[in-house]
Amino acid sequence: MKKTSVPVINPSLDAEENQILQAFESDGLRSSGLSADAQSKYQTYAEATFRKDARINIRLSSRDLKNLQKKALEEGIPYQTLISSVLHKYVEGRLQEN
Repeated sequence: MKKTSVPVINPSLDAEENQILQAFESDGLRSSGLSADAQSKYQTYAEATFRKDARINIRLSSRDLKNLQKKALEEGIPYQTLISSVLHKYVEGRLQEN
């Protein structure tokens, strides 16, 4: 992306993010033009990713639950969503230890 001087639209965003926001708000973005087959494939992937069709009950220590809730609050998401995300990343092999 070409770096240009962009007026600050949102002070919480960096220059590149403000440039993207400005392009979006001025209808300066175009579709990537995916083929119908590719679009259908990605649509199927997205639906499978976000389908939540099973319910579980787990026991956690109060301390772990409070820490999960605190972490979720910092991320601005519900704690159940955080737990689901962590589990999903783990089973996909994408959870990294620091």
